[in-house]
Amino acid sequence: MTATLLATRRVEKPWGRHKLWPGFPDPAAADAPIGEVWFEAPDPGEADLLIKYLFTSEKLSVQVHPGDAEARARGLPRGKDECWVILAAEPDSTIALGTLTPMSKEELRASSLDGSIEHKLDWKPVKAGDFFYSASGTIHAIGEGVTIIEIQQNSDTTYRLYDYGRPRELHLDDGVAVANAVPFVAPSAPGRVAEDRIILVEGPKFVLERWPGGTRSVVLPAGVSGWFIAVSGDGMADGVAWRAGECLMLDGRTEIVASAGSDLLFAYPGDTRI
Repeated sequence: MTATLLATRRVEKPWGRHKLWPGFPDPAAADAPIGEVWFEAPDPGEADLLIKYLFTSEKLSVQVHPGDAEARARGLPRGKDECWVILAAEPDSTIALGTLTPMSKEELRASSLDGSIEHKLDWKPVKAGDFFYSASGTIHAIGEGVTIIEIQQNSDTTYRLYDYGRPRELHLDDGVAVANAVPFVAPSAPGRVAEDRIILVEGPKFVLERWPGGTRSVVLPAGVSGWFIAVSGDGMADGVAWRAGECLMLDGRTEIVASAGSDLLFAYPGDTRI
C-alpha cells in the first residue's frame, strides 16, 4: 500500500480555541484550548515536512526560525521555511511578515525587550483563500481569529522575540542572531497554473500544489514521500478512504479519486516539480 492515513496530535496553546474547524472535534469547555493539530508521519523524526492546522483566538508570539545552515550549526537536523493557506479569518484578522523598515540587531533586541517590536512589524490583513510563504529568518506573527493550514519543514525550532507579556520563555540571543529584520518581499509568481493544478511553492525547500477533484495518478521517486492534504471533499487513495480534514502520506505510485468540488493540497520536499 502506498497511501497511509496519518494520525493527529492535538496541541494545547494559550492562544488556541474551543471552536475548531469542521472535521476536528471541539475540546470541552473545561479543557485547555487547542491551537494546533499535527499530522504525524510513521517516523516523525525522519520526515522532511510537517503539516498542521492552526486555530487562533489571540496573537501568536513574534518569532523567527533558523535556516538550514544555522540549525545544523546548533546540532539540529534542518531549519524551518513554512507557508500558510488561510481557510478562514475574522474581518480584522492580520498576519505580520517582516518589519516596516530595516532594523539593526541592536534595535531588534531593544524593541523585543520593550515590546515596541509589535508596532514595527508589517501587519497584513488576511482573508480566506490567501496564501503566504515565510522563509527562515523572516520575523512574523500570526494574528487572532484565523484558521490556517501550515506546510513547513519538519522542525519545531521557534525563537520567540516577544510574547505580549505571557509567561513563556523568550529566545533573544538565538532569535536576533538568525533574524533578517527587513521588509517582507513575497516570492515571485505564487499560484502559477500548470496543467490541472496550481503551483503555490516551487522550492527551495519543498513544492506545494493545489488540485481540484477528479482522478489522477501520483508517482513519487524512491525515497521521496508526499503529503496529500484534503481541504475539502472526500475520496479514495489506493483503497484508503479519506475526507476533509485528513492527511495521507504517499509513496511510490498512488491512484487517487476525489469527489467533484474537492480542494486538495499536495506537498513534497525538494526544489523541483515531480
